[in-house]
Amino acid sequence: MSLSTKTEAEVEITEDSLLGGKVRFLQPAAGYRAAVDPLLLSAMAPAETGMKVLDLGCGAGAIPLCLLARVPELSVTGIEAEETMCSLAGRNADLNGVAERFEVRHGRIEARPPLFEEGAFDLVLSNPPYQMPETADPSVNRLKATAHVEAGTVAADWIEAAFRALRHKGRFAMIQRTDRLADLLAPLDRRFGGIEIHPLYPKPDRPAKRVILIARKGVRTPLALSSGVVLHNMDGSYSPAVAAALETGCALAAASPE
Repeated sequence: MSLSTKTEAEVEITEDSLLGGKVRFLQPAAGYRAAVDPLLLSAMAPAETGMKVLDLGCGAGAIPLCLLARVPELSVTGIEAEETMCSLAGRNADLNGVAERFEVRHGRIEARPPLFEEGAFDLVLSNPPYQMPETADPSVNRLKATAHVEAGTVAADWIEAAFRALRHKGRFAMIQRTDRLADLLAPLDRRFGGIEIHPLYPKPDRPAKRVILIARKGVRTPLALSSGVVLHNMDGSYSPAVAAALETGCALAAASPE
């Protein structure tokens, strides 16, 4: 779909669809647009009926909306620092009829309460910026640059915010580039246990470029590495499990950690 409008800030918006049309999605025509990563995170997130969920840096709401399409009986809060994206997330909640279950709050993840309640969430999710400023070539589009490049908020800050938000034995799930693992594992290990690393392989014969990390507050279970998920077949088409998750919104399970 390509229904274009203008926001009050004169940012051109398109209406697109996610999960084979299950989710209607407003997003900027230029700049950051939802790719496959937030959909994979929502599909692999350990969400269950009745949970209270927090999305740190929710953007226009792709992760909460896809998660609610899979597990409708959730209460989701999204935190977003960019006012334009925050406004779009609210509009998307209304557009999909989930405003009573998806609350959007404007602010930075480092903020203390009342932006979000500490120790109140069963599950925290995050698809944070992947690039470090010293090695990035940021886009001239501000919204895209903010989504892709760390700016004042580093990997450890996202982990600390998740720790503060979670209840005892709650879970934190995030997606990141594989080459950022060294930046993530030390702060994760200081705050969490039961860390699971789920590699995402582009094809069966390619090294993983993304990983999904799942960790648990208040436990000390050793780190575990799963055999992960292969995203594409050799011909470039999505593998059957991934195709089903992206088209129908069903859960996507990685192989059990070894």
